[in-house]
Amino acid sequence: MDFTNPLVYGVPCFLGFIAIELTYSKVFDNKKLYKWKDLRSSVFLGIGSVVLGALLKTITVILFFNLAYELFNPVVDGVRTNIMGWESFGYAWYVWLACMLLDDFSYYWFHRQNHMVRIFWAAHIVHHSSDNFNLGTAVRNGWFTIFYKPLFYVWIVIIGFPPEMLVVCLGIEALWQFQLHTQYIKKLGFLETFLNTHTMHQVHHARNIEYMDKNHGGILNIFDRIFGTYKQLDDSIEIEYGVSKPPNSYNLYVILMHEYQNIWEDMAKTDNWYYKFMYVFGPPGWRHDGSTLTIKQIRQKMNNATTEVD
Repeated sequence: MDFTNPLVYGVPCFLGFIAIELTYSKVFDNKKLYKWKDLRSSVFLGIGSVVLGALLKTITVILFFNLAYELFNPVVDGVRTNIMGWESFGYAWYVWLACMLLDDFSYYWFHRQNHMVRIFWAAHIVHHSSDNFNLGTAVRNGWFTIFYKPLFYVWIVIIGFPPEMLVVCLGIEALWQFQLHTQYIKKLGFLETFLNTHTMHQVHHARNIEYMDKNHGGILNIFDRIFGTYKQLDDSIEIEYGVSKPPNSYNLYVILMHEYQNIWEDMAKTDNWYYKFMYVFGPPGWRHDGSTLTIKQIRQKMNNATTEVD
């Protein structure tokens, strides 16, 4: 067991906090935050993700991260030195802060591409497939993001940060993401200026067109602000959670695989190889005949309609 990974301690707590929120919502608050079948699916998806992650950890962390670290940071004259010429980083407190910041930057782009590239969205849609927003949804993770997620982070060890430091930062990031999935914590005042908060994550899980593909940040919201994907919660808009075309099933196989099946069916409809490529690597919603639109196209169409009315 890897005691350097915060998730070793976090995972047992997840079920406890889910039980507390579930009990409070049912007994004291009378909110219908949970559906039993939906929660069951989320928990089993979470368990599968943890088991698969543990099996692949040797490849992704011990081999992939360590190999990249050793390759780009060889020991020269007794000192570990990056191939670009600087000494590889140690464990000073400010190095930890820098690694955490770079981890958060990588998480932003990893998460954003999960919404922008359809083959990635096919893996990530699992997390968004529930029309509930609660701590149970937090563990509703796809099983296939594990295969490509390390590609977004390996550059951090390549430039000289120790792999075990990155693993700890990844664990901290996951712990923060878990607790964001509750409706019981409202806006946090000044902290909203730089942190990714609970209300911001509610926006991220909404299927309202005003909110879709917003707030991809991990712990911080500064990258959403910099790159134009930041959106505050508007209390006048009633949030609808989930995705525009849900799987409408509690079956784990359907939840995990339905978007891959949709991709395959779309590819089979055309002989044009560019169209086939776009159905895999283009944005979700893209169609060569325009029968469905991407979020960007829908917003552009809405803006054009508004301009014509004005």
